[in-house]
Amino acid sequence: MDIENAVVRNRLEQILASKGMRQNWLAEQVGVSRQTMSNLVKNRFNTSTDVGLKIAYVLGMDFNEIFYLEEL
Repeated sequence: MDIENAVVRNRLEQILASKGMRQNWLAEQVGVSRQTMSNLVKNRFNTSTDVGLKIAYVLGMDFNEIFYLEEL
């Protein structure tokens, strides 16, 4: 992988759907706005490390199961 041309992506949309969870519930648990969570789920922007780790904790998953690098 060409790391210089890689971006962080996430699997939040698929994970939330498979667990039957809603974005607004996750946003409340993590302490971010519904709009922020929506933008994260749609990969419109990346989150900070602390919010990413909180998301992983709330979902009971490893950080790398949710967030990954994708080469452009």
